[in-house]
Amino acid sequence: MQIGLLGKTNVGKSTFFSAATEAPVSIGNFPFTTIKPNVGVAYVITDCACKHFGVKHDIPLCKNGTRFIPIKLIDVAGLVPGAHEGKGLGIQFLDDARQAEALIHVVDIAGSTDIQGQPVPIGTHDPLEDVKFVVDEFDQWFKQILAREWPKLSKEIEQKKTKLVDGISKRFSGLAIKDYQVQKVLQNLDLLTKKPTEWQDSDLTLFVKELRKKTKPILIAANKADLCKDLTIVDKIKKDSLILICSAETELLLRKATKAGLIDYIPGDKGFTIKENVEVSSQQQKALDLAKSVISKIDSTGIQAVLNSIIFDVLKLIVVYPVEDDTKLCNKDGEILPDARLLPINSNAKDLAETVHADLAKGFLHAIDAKTKQRIGADHLLKNGDVIKIISSMSRG
Repeated sequence: MQIGLLGKTNVGKSTFFSAATEAPVSIGNFPFTTIKPNVGVAYVITDCACKHFGVKHDIPLCKNGTRFIPIKLIDVAGLVPGAHEGKGLGIQFLDDARQAEALIHVVDIAGSTDIQGQPVPIGTHDPLEDVKFVVDEFDQWFKQILAREWPKLSKEIEQKKTKLVDGISKRFSGLAIKDYQVQKVLQNLDLLTKKPTEWQDSDLTLFVKELRKKTKPILIAANKADLCKDLTIVDKIKKDSLILICSAETELLLRKATKAGLIDYIPGDKGFTIKENVEVSSQQQKALDLAKSVISKIDSTGIQAVLNSIIFDVLKLIVVYPVEDDTKLCNKDGEILPDARLLPINSNAKDLAETVHADLAKGFLHAIDAKTKQRIGADHLLKNGDVIKIISSMSRG
């Protein structure tokens, strides 16, 4: 699962990345601090299946019944207006983001950076401008990909050398866009029956916008919310976009304090506690007091909420636990609930088998739902939190 982290320069993308992945990256107060994409592992969290069964297990990705599930996070070079034309590091940025299944757009909600990413007094820049220009850059990029070959493609379709869906899908193959996604957008816009040679520029524009929304959905992370004097700006953005407030700098501070053994804190918590018998310096105490004030203002740092939302609300994925023993809930080594898989909603038992090993899916016979103890078939739709044993003629070992 690959999630792109995008936005203009100097809004806290790299800080967000470091806070989410605990990976050291270059963080600076100037444009293009991030030149090459930083790639790291972040985690979404959910209730572990161990809670349902009342079992205990000792694995690093489960802490007191909270399950941490890895995703790939990519922080790419900062975006500037005109990126689709090659301005700034635009072409590289768009290329780095092409394989992302969804995008987190980090916005300086406090309005403390101008459109080029230069620092300005808090509240003097309109974040709505940033939201609009990033969406426009992606839409323009999509349009360029299709428009430059549209005359040739439309003629090929008219001469029946290719089909509309196939021809468009081929142009977007580098963006991991599937045939069924192109088909759905064309259908929704009533463009399947319209001759491509009769498409207007407005048809192309509308099509690429809807395709981008479907294939590269965007969640807005309203960063620096703790600096924002008036958060009503969030309500304006909510009308058209999914947006969550956050403070990446505060989350990064708490992650570092946790790693240093100073506090007890799990990402997503609405507070933290200083460990017993631990002495903190006056400087450390001042930083922790500031973190508390931020959390009291915006309820939590918001970083974990953003990660969870992009996976569960935007992509609408579910969590399923494959096991090899449905009674003991373990693998062949006796590890209880060792694996958790993120799957698209409406995935079936055979889809789960495919994610574990191609041979399991190839020799699929049936599966067992460990919660209900029922035998289920290949087409059985899985639910969030299911624990499943796959029975296959090609089972490993």
